[in-house]
Amino acid sequence: MTFLHLFIINKSGGLIHNVRLSDRAPAISTNEFLLIGSTFHSLHAIAAEAAPEVLPPRPRSSDPAGRPLLRRPRVGIESIDGGSVAIRCLQTPTGVKFVLTAEADSPHMEAALRDIYVLYADYALKNPFYELDMPIRCELFNQGVENMVERYEKIAR
Repeated sequence: MTFLHLFIINKSGGLIHNVRLSDRAPAISTNEFLLIGSTFHSLHAIAAEAAPEVLPPRPRSSDPAGRPLLRRPRVGIESIDGGSVAIRCLQTPTGVKFVLTAEADSPHMEAALRDIYVLYADYALKNPFYELDMPIRCELFNQGVENMVERYEKIAR
């Protein structure tokens, strides 16, 4: 099991963070990272619009008359499996997408994405110098992601 790349895409489709997580991951130039991020965002939006139905509202998310207060967004792309690569996407309620690529049949990808989301909330969003939708330049976030990847690789061994 090897995680290959991490992409974080803002709600507008801009790539705000990318990192190569393994030496086994193919080398990708900055322009290719930007292209992949914006293409994935576009495909995700198209898939969300093509979804046959919106998920029902969460329990207890209605007013006293029973009208829903919060509707879940259409999902879009959550996973792609092909050949030797697996891609998983976690979209937050604010529209930020966390995209993780890994070798096929890699376990724990969804859990890793949730952990990355927690790291993002702890180290990027709580950083007083970070501006939303701007590139993430936080060394503690990078170290947290590296430690998380190492932890999951130890679990898989």
